[in-house]
Amino acid sequence: MQAQVKATPKCVEALAKRIAVEVERICDKSSRIQTSGEIKSWQMTLGRHRMQKCLRYYQLGSKQGRVELHSNLGAMVYRHVTMSGSELGFDARYSLIEDFLQAFYIEAIKAFRRENELPNDHTPRTQLQLAEYMAFTEQYAKRRINLPGGANQQLIILRAQGFARRQPQETTVDIEMAVESAKGEEAESYQRNSAVQQLRSQMVAQTNFDPSEESERDRVITELMKYLESQGQSDCMNYLSLKLQDLSAPEIDQILGLTSRQRDYLQQRFKYHVEKFAKQHHWQLVHQWLGAGLEQKLGLSSQQWEIFVNQLTEQQQQILKLKTARENDVAIAKTIKCTPKQLQKRWTQLLELAWSIRNGHTEAQTG
Repeated sequence: MQAQVKATPKCVEALAKRIAVEVERICDKSSRIQTSGEIKSWQMTLGRHRMQKCLRYYQLGSKQGRVELHSNLGAMVYRHVTMSGSELGFDARYSLIEDFLQAFYIEAIKAFRRENELPNDHTPRTQLQLAEYMAFTEQYAKRRINLPGGANQQLIILRAQGFARRQPQETTVDIEMAVESAKGEEAESYQRNSAVQQLRSQMVAQTNFDPSEESERDRVITELMKYLESQGQSDCMNYLSLKLQDLSAPEIDQILGLTSRQRDYLQQRFKYHVEKFAKQHHWQLVHQWLGAGLEQKLGLSSQQWEIFVNQLTEQQQQILKLKTARENDVAIAKTIKCTPKQLQKRWTQLLELAWSIRNGHTEAQTG
């Protein structure tokens, strides 16, 4: 990090330590990471993810970084800052979003101070400190809160829904604090508050939050965005950003200025690129996220795996064996006497067959 930023070694070291503490906390709380047997690997992955997020905001700079964060968070809460069924147009929603986000930034800086044990008057002043705060705010907004009935929701969405209901300020509670054990007299007093007690009873499942899954999802989305950008598909990037917020078709049409026919064409193009991304360019990343990697038999049951393998030609079985052994593509292509491009096409056929069988089309053929 020191080589990529203009800051004193002391500042960089302090930031690195905060990232390390945060990553250790996440890994300690995640039952999935603890039982994976790969704690060190997860620590490195999450630490690198946090560092890259911070460096991205640093490289964007103060002004552009603020614009991007504001834009991303605004898109996340666009449909949640008003009650369901509201007929408010984009301009009216935009004003509400501005009001809501100002309050959310104040909450985020308080959480940033508390979780990093910084003074109550700490304010980011240098470019690196500001980048760290913006990266934290983005992650804080995306934290998933488990709800009764097995559902979960991102923290910023819950806040926006509360904002929409116009909850009185005195009943607005900090979800993070509500699920933690009381620490000190102030916290004990806070815990006795009836609103906190009510929320605590509903939010105890927060301890099951698994940040590693959120990190994997973020990485898939980031790589998909990079892929779409490399293909010159900026309209698909905008569409994905809005779809991630679960906006309705009319809302997407309004924001992007599309007719229904234009949207249908965009959806078809988007689907084409997503499938190409998932089966060719980043199949390992996507399959890992879906829990359908080669070590999980591409997500197939034992019976489905047997059907899958029985449909493969001798060469396809050889490709599968070499892929499972983690041989690189150049070596595999040389072994089966084809070009790397031909290998990629043949491997994509295998993945398509596995996807078809996994989705119930057991008669699928590789062609």
